[in-house]
Amino acid sequence: MRINYFLASATLLLTACANGLLVAEQGGTLAIAAAQSDSTTSIVTIQSNSSASGADNYLWLEDVLGEAPLNWVREHNAVSAGVLKARPEFEPARAKVLEILNSKDKIPYFERFGDFVYNLWTDEAHQRGLWRRTTLADYKRPTPNWETVLDIDALGKAENESWVWGRAECLGPTYQRCLLSLSRGGSDAKVVREFDLRTKQFTAGGFELPEAKSEVAWIDKDTLLVGTDFGPGSMTKSGYPRIIKQWTRGTPLTAASTVYEAKEEDVYAFAASSQARYHKWVMVGRGIDFYNSESFFLDHGRLVRIDRPTDATFAVHNQWASISLRSDWTVANTVYKAGSLLLTKLDDYMTGRREFTVLFEPSTTVSLAGFDFSRNHVFVDVMDNVKSRLVEWTQVKGQWSSRAVKMPENGTLSVNTLYDSSLDDDPFGDEYVLTYRDFLTPDTLMLGHAGGDDRQILKQLPQRYDSTGMTVQQLFAKSPDVTSVPYFVVSPRPVKGDGTNPTLLYGYGGFQISEQPWYSGSWGSNWLAKGGVFVLANIRGGGEFGPVWHRAAIKAKKQNSYDDFIAVAEDLVARKITQPKHLGIMGGSNGGLLVGATFVQRPELFNAVVCQVPLLDMKRYHKLLAGNSWMAEYGDPDKADEWEFISRYSPYQNVQKDVRYPRVFFNTSTKDDRVHPAHARKMVARMQAQGHDVLYFENIEGGHGGAADNEQRANLMGLEFAYLWMQLGSK
Repeated sequence: MRINYFLASATLLLTACANGLLVAEQGGTLAIAAAQSDSTTSIVTIQSNSSASGADNYLWLEDVLGEAPLNWVREHNAVSAGVLKARPEFEPARAKVLEILNSKDKIPYFERFGDFVYNLWTDEAHQRGLWRRTTLADYKRPTPNWETVLDIDALGKAENESWVWGRAECLGPTYQRCLLSLSRGGSDAKVVREFDLRTKQFTAGGFELPEAKSEVAWIDKDTLLVGTDFGPGSMTKSGYPRIIKQWTRGTPLTAASTVYEAKEEDVYAFAASSQARYHKWVMVGRGIDFYNSESFFLDHGRLVRIDRPTDATFAVHNQWASISLRSDWTVANTVYKAGSLLLTKLDDYMTGRREFTVLFEPSTTVSLAGFDFSRNHVFVDVMDNVKSRLVEWTQVKGQWSSRAVKMPENGTLSVNTLYDSSLDDDPFGDEYVLTYRDFLTPDTLMLGHAGGDDRQILKQLPQRYDSTGMTVQQLFAKSPDVTSVPYFVVSPRPVKGDGTNPTLLYGYGGFQISEQPWYSGSWGSNWLAKGGVFVLANIRGGGEFGPVWHRAAIKAKKQNSYDDFIAVAEDLVARKITQPKHLGIMGGSNGGLLVGATFVQRPELFNAVVCQVPLLDMKRYHKLLAGNSWMAEYGDPDKADEWEFISRYSPYQNVQKDVRYPRVFFNTSTKDDRVHPAHARKMVARMQAQGHDVLYFENIEGGHGGAADNEQRANLMGLEFAYLWMQLGSK
């Protein structure tokens, strides 16, 4: 689905684990799962523990591709793989996950470019994917006639590169020219190459950028806005482009002219454009930090500042501008609450008028999950106690009115309109696609039309496992400050109330990312159907209850996330759903920090920890790769007052020799150029030097998602499932 608006806010999200349990099965960016082992073998670390002076003796492991660190990685991989692959659970789990990932009955999610819808398809024969297309009319058929546009596997073989698909930025309304982003092994840094959708070939002599974390936007068929690594001084401290230049076809990149510069201490500079038929615009700006940004329209070389709160998200669609608030905003004696969604005429707003229609205002339990515009409507996705509902807004005679759209309850939806504003008269202008899922209901993709509740089912995942008798309940735990923390419990049949149920608790709790119900055939087959209980915690730091819920667990308040997570674990034990010997925790990225801090603080509460692509060394996180961009979330460890609160929970600094910890399974990726693999490497080295028995696996490819293709995802998930059953399955 083509999104026809630009969000002028921090977009470099730390999202690898936000919905990883789900997206892995839809060809997304991450497969998060679990595995186990019962061998007591460990690797002797060749470095000693940090000295009492606080020196870090494991800095050598920060050399990502160094010979010594990679040898260390291979040795640890061999031991962990030997332990976990010997478990009886590994091969059946790996095979089942691979079968699901390669299945022909996955939903081929798409985005629209003009007359076609495009999908990246992976299966056994196409590990890196086929980029293919069909018409929407043909897509509605049970078996569409797909036309291959680009075979990523064949391209990689021909060019002797481990190409992984990134994205396509295509120029409307003709959609002949696209900028394709491809990475080596799944990293965030990508090459950009111009591609012709008519000839299905890369454009000879076309626009091309070398590997970097680049920013690109079309102005017209012969002109781009480009932010990339132009050489010394052109990148921010966070490793993202600082300078935006205008580049004309047929000229060298060195001849491109600078149109905007961010500061070195900013997170990034960005560029965006719209090809809307009657409201074309070009925008540039900077991410001041992760939650604050500044944006400008570029008008014939002149920068026109968009006056808005820096922490608000500004989106443009045709003649409308929307503003999503992260903080309260007072305008002409009217206070608009944090978490609200405001709508106004773009031209009026830019001339200083401040008259808004409030499309959404939050309450204690209701928050904004997302929104999208059709030609004549706005669809607002609302979370009510972490469960979705949909509201449709329509303008009639200058007045906006709303209605609730009928849909299944107690699950998660996502809505995307099909409207293409670059076309004169788009036949799909008021149609939308809606995806619904919950823990026991497979994803269903439906086509709807604004103004009605009837929807056509386009595609639906099959039931991957027998869920008969399984139950889902939402419970609430009390954090130490008496905050009520919701969590979902997905239970197999039957559930014994004696505390013997193998239980996995998953959480994230950061960057205002929400965790909602999802369906996973891999988890259903390899965990629920085998008697495991799955628990999803909606802790502070996430976005489940809007920006207030998020701000309650950032910087000096970050411990609230860990307290919430521990409170859920204790509640599970108090209810006799499980007990510590059968309770495991899992999280990745910021969630890896979550489980890292939690097991260090309360080691007696858990018997399994799956710590994925984690942040762990919070003393140096801001010096490693993209870490500098997250200081608005965690704080600056170089400031004594901020290190004072960070140091209390940083796992790497707080792990102790004389404490008994559960046998942790750490995994990461060499190609992760967002969260440095040294976080996990160093933690393992330190814990082993202290005498702790841990497991470690580092995929050489995969980026922040941990795996680059279905084979790698299935192997990782097989290891994790084997680990979990080993640690939690014994009576």
